[in-house]
Amino acid sequence: MSEGGEAMDGSTADGLPTSPDALFAMLAEQGIDVVTVSHPALHTVEESRALRGEIPGGHIKNLFVKDKKGRVFLIVAEEDAQIDLKGVHALIGGRGRVSFGKADQLMELLGVRPGAVTPFALVNDTDAVVTCIFDEALMRHEVLNCHPLVNTMTTTIHRDDLLRFLDAHGHKPQIVAVSTTASGDAEG
Repeated sequence: MSEGGEAMDGSTADGLPTSPDALFAMLAEQGIDVVTVSHPALHTVEESRALRGEIPGGHIKNLFVKDKKGRVFLIVAEEDAQIDLKGVHALIGGRGRVSFGKADQLMELLGVRPGAVTPFALVNDTDAVVTCIFDEALMRHEVLNCHPLVNTMTTTIHRDDLLRFLDAHGHKPQIVAVSTTASGDAEG
C-alpha cells in the first residue's frame, strides 16, 4: 500500500477495486481534464444539494437496477428527474419491471458502495455486464458532476469526455428519454 492507502494495482485499503486516484490517472491518460471538490460524505441527492455550493453543470443521480431476467442497468439522470420504475423497463430494453440492485451486487459489478454510485464505476465492470443508460434530458448539460467512486468528492467533467471515457472502458452508454416532468409528460 502507498501512503494514501492505495495498493499497487489501484485498489484501496477499504476494499474498493479502484481508488479515486487511479480513476484520475485513467482520465489523465486519455487527456481528460476534470475538476474535483472534496466534501463530507453525501448519501442522498438532498444532502448533495445542501453541501455542493456553486458547482456548475448537471448534477446526477444514479439508479442501479435489475430486471426480472437478471439484466443489470445503471440509469444516470439529473438529480431531480422523475423516473417511473414501473414502466422504465419498456424504455431501456428490460425484460419485465426493474427493481433496485442489492449492495453486494453493486460492489461485485461496479466496485462501489451505496451512496457512491457513479458512471465512473463502470471502469470496474470489465465484463460489460451493466448496461448504462443516460437520460436524454441530462445530456443537455455540457458538464456533469459525478462522484469519483467515493461520496466524499464531486468531479466535474465535460459530457463528451465522460462518454469518450466510458466508451474507452467498454461501455457505450445509450441515451434514452427515461425521465418525466412533474406533469408526467416525457421530457424531450
